[in-house]
Amino acid sequence: MTQQAVRPTAPAALERIRALVEPAAQRAVDWLDDPQMRLISRYQMGWCDAQGEPTHSGGKAIRPTLAVLSAEAVIGRPDEAIPMAIAVELVHNFSLLHDDVMDRDLERRHRPTAWVAFGEGQAILAGTAMLTLAVRLLTASGLSGRRAQGCLLDTVQVLIGGQSQDLLLEQAESVTMAQVLSMEAGKTAALLACSASIGALAVGAPEPTVAGLAQFGYELGLAFQLVDDVLGVVGDPAQTGKSSSSDVRAGKRSAPIAAALTSNTPAGDRLAEMFTAGPPATDADVELATQLIIDSGGLDWAKNEADLRLDTAMQQLRALDLIDEPAAELEAIANYIVNRDR
Repeated sequence: MTQQAVRPTAPAALERIRALVEPAAQRAVDWLDDPQMRLISRYQMGWCDAQGEPTHSGGKAIRPTLAVLSAEAVIGRPDEAIPMAIAVELVHNFSLLHDDVMDRDLERRHRPTAWVAFGEGQAILAGTAMLTLAVRLLTASGLSGRRAQGCLLDTVQVLIGGQSQDLLLEQAESVTMAQVLSMEAGKTAALLACSASIGALAVGAPEPTVAGLAQFGYELGLAFQLVDDVLGVVGDPAQTGKSSSSDVRAGKRSAPIAAALTSNTPAGDRLAEMFTAGPPATDADVELATQLIIDSGGLDWAKNEADLRLDTAMQQLRALDLIDEPAAELEAIANYIVNRDR
């Protein structure tokens, strides 16, 4: 969401690495013993519909791409990082399955969320199955998997804490930007930090390189989430796959909404009055709340902060001694995901 007018084309690395990782990920999901868990996991990953018929409506494969590129940037080849790439994507989808139930989200990627399609209990179980599968995959990956396991498990704990903070903030009478950014660091930045460094960690990169890649991923993750927050207020449902003004309807305390509520402007004060009564109840209320977020400067704050975080991420990346081509691909991925419209 920088000043560029045209959304950049998806970097070739996304499809290149998807072609490497997805077949191995499908084989990994087939390790799940229960056929219902396999079906829901495949549905969640975008490989089939609710009846099990093949389809493809999956995500952008950002996290597995970062994991593979982090290894390529150190040793010049992707093979050892493929299990780590699958593991971070499994963890990502574990969190989405559980979050969608808790947040009551009805649609993801232009189709019903898993809990809508299969029921709450089945979706929760499938998320847990995907989490344990991620750990099993690393356990089966020898020395590289053992190197990566602590990073992944620590990240899961941070993810859980971030979602807990998110639920608490939804009920809070007032919030601060520090609280919101801490929550978003837990929900999004932590997994991007893990993804951007776990491949390098697995192949035995020096600790300063791993730490630098993790910091790149962390700042990129915050920028990514800030853009997501903007799209949750004014994103086009045809592009985002979610309902219009989804975060406003849910009464979420995302960054632009928190920036509006703490802006000390008439529009921000009016928004606070509305939110005191709970999430907007009608389409007219949602429209008014959205306009108040814009008028108070909440959206502009989030866009500017995303740009600052992206700049910091790039500085972290350029300070590292990496192989040129995968390092350039990491930059391209970063620019792409912060300038997206979905």
